[in-house]
Amino acid sequence: MAKKFRSKKGVERTTNIVTYIILVAISIIWLIPFVILIIQSFSGDKVGYSIVSFFPKKWSFDNYVTLFTGTKFLKWYGNTLLVSIVVAIVQTLIVLATSYALSRLRFKMRKPLMNLMLILGMFPGFLSMTAVYFILKEMSLTQSLFGLILVYTASTAMQYYICKGFFDTIPKSLDEAARIDGANRHTVFFKIILPLAKPIIIYTILTAVTAPWGEYMFSSFLMLGDPDKFTVAVGMKLWLDREQVNDYFGVFCAAAVIVSIPITALFIWLQRYYVEGVTGGAVKG
Repeated sequence: MAKKFRSKKGVERTTNIVTYIILVAISIIWLIPFVILIIQSFSGDKVGYSIVSFFPKKWSFDNYVTLFTGTKFLKWYGNTLLVSIVVAIVQTLIVLATSYALSRLRFKMRKPLMNLMLILGMFPGFLSMTAVYFILKEMSLTQSLFGLILVYTASTAMQYYICKGFFDTIPKSLDEAARIDGANRHTVFFKIILPLAKPIIIYTILTAVTAPWGEYMFSSFLMLGDPDKFTVAVGMKLWLDREQVNDYFGVFCAAAVIVSIPITALFIWLQRYYVEGVTGGAVKG
């Protein structure tokens, strides 16, 4: 019996070692492009994207100096930050309100409405890009950050399912007890439910911030022709054009490093709540 137990334990240990080796190898492969990006941002070699060596022959801060003094990066960064903050606030409020209503209220066509939003959410947004562009053009909202914010927040309610699943895990007896004490729906939602829903609130905010931060298709389509309204994704893409890539590839790498820092720091700081929000929202539909 003891021999069989030791054998089983040895197999389990071997399996764990092999698993960890595979995971470490995958992690190294996954990190290599990011390491190259950071290294090339400090490169003084003007070789474009034709990287001839892993480490540059000349180390320099010139790419960062050019980024902040010789380009419109700060303007693009400010546009992206503004859009991301506004979208995060509006989208979080709409998603939380919609999810709470679908979780707690019972009304006719509730399930068909949920199924319809779920099905529509399966279609990628770029399928409606041309129609959205002409609608915004008729409203004189092309080349406008407000128009871009409208695009990002228009279908926000269809992202209810994760948040609703989290609200389903909160006992309805809390709502009922508060209603007996005289609280209305507004008070129950803001004073009782939201303090218990901190993980899903943070999850919703993070997803709302990251979506416009790196989005390119809609922003390039709407802002084409006005560099002052570009987001960082649209502006940085210009540096990869054939005419500019040899001069701006290092600057592009430096910009990519700067852009990634806030999102990376935010995820590291709030990762515990992010995981709790995902797992909590996946318990029930």
